[in-house]
Amino acid sequence: MSSQPSKELETFPNPQPARDYTIRIRMPEFTCLCPKTGQPDFAELFLDYVPDELCVELKSLKLYIWSFREEGAFHEAVTNEMLGDLVAATRPRFMRLTAEFKVRGGIYTNVVVEHRAEGWQPSQAVSLP
Repeated sequence: MSSQPSKELETFPNPQPARDYTIRIRMPEFTCLCPKTGQPDFAELFLDYVPDELCVELKSLKLYIWSFREEGAFHEAVTNEMLGDLVAATRPRFMRLTAEFKVRGGIYTNVVVEHRAEGWQPSQAVSLP
């Protein structure tokens, strides 16, 4: 196999650090294990962030997400862990991670966690006619 799961998140310099802009990443194939039953849990992850000096490199993000496949984790814990790791690696102005877990026992779980850099204020939204 040419790739292996990894907890290492690589970054690269933001090509436009003077500008606030949003990077949106959709990851439809996240899996981990239920810590109670060992059965697989499936989720679609949505990462939205306003970078500061660094951006996350996508192949390393893919391998990072893959690294949870054999780990038992509660939905709330794993979502917060991922956000913490992503914030530590990239130090963004703003970051939001949304995890939409698939149905299990008739229950859907969505977990949304956010980070906002101290002192950062978002631009005012523009409403076009």
